[in-house]
Amino acid sequence: MSKSLVTGGAGFIGSHLCEELLARDEEVFALDDLSTGSLVNIEHLNTHKRFHLVIGSVLDEKVLDGLIGEVDRVFHLAAAVGVKLIMERPVDTIETNVLGTERVLSLASRYRKKVLIASTSEVYGKHRDHILTETNNMVLGPTKKRRWAYACTKAVDEFLAFAYHEERGLPVVVVRFFNTIGPRQTGQYGMVVPKFVRSALLGEPITVFGDGTQSRSFTYVKDVVRAVLVLMEKPAAEGDVFNIGDGREITILDLARKVKFLTGSPSEIVFVPYDRAYGTGFEDMERRVPDIAKIRELTDYGPSIDLDEVLGMIIRHMRKLKS
Repeated sequence: MSKSLVTGGAGFIGSHLCEELLARDEEVFALDDLSTGSLVNIEHLNTHKRFHLVIGSVLDEKVLDGLIGEVDRVFHLAAAVGVKLIMERPVDTIETNVLGTERVLSLASRYRKKVLIASTSEVYGKHRDHILTETNNMVLGPTKKRRWAYACTKAVDEFLAFAYHEERGLPVVVVRFFNTIGPRQTGQYGMVVPKFVRSALLGEPITVFGDGTQSRSFTYVKDVVRAVLVLMEKPAAEGDVFNIGDGREITILDLARKVKFLTGSPSEIVFVPYDRAYGTGFEDMERRVPDIAKIRELTDYGPSIDLDEVLGMIIRHMRKLKS
């Protein structure tokens, strides 16, 4: 029986990954400090005899050492995420993302365990004129603008992963997630879809930052999990990076309108300038849409359902939580 460690296992994506690994008859160890993850996300897994939750931090080398020495492979998803968290707690963001990843890679190298490093589409920065391929340059703002701290830390994570692969032969796969959505995601740290759905269900204003013309591509969480698992089974993926996304594009204003329609909500759509939401000089990414040709070429990955279906799942899930 294979054993996997999922750091950030009580988080949104992590909990879905743990669920799928258990369905595949693996033994699963989930490490989470519950700073952004939640016990609610994994409560349905706690009675499973092959599921083990360890409440702790990826910065705790002793705990991490014991876990990585025990398992066959590591899915490193633990990170400080969300624009709101980045703006409010930049020190935690930088330390968790960089130091945590370094410790995971160092111990995985010691025990010769394969690792998947979860990165982000944020590393591409301010590209606007084209969809994003894995070989695009980073176009980031100045270091005085803390908005870019998350992107920079995840880029450092990628550099570390490739350095361990090239210098020490560590089998590593890096993935860049593009706006993953689905049931169990929270809007607490700025994730747009659960925030919109919650506001719509409560009949509160649906708040769009900026003018709403910024565009994104949203990916169903179970498609993301499927992609992660198939990449970890492909030796050809080692030492490489892959976009995991949908490829279909929508503006944030159109997303707000879609949520309002699908919920049948009377909510008004209101606009709030970035400066009022996050402070003077805040910069956002105007467009973030992946080219997924590379992962398609290596695997059978592709989006399984459209945005309306995923939003329907999220709406039903959040309605259930309200009842």
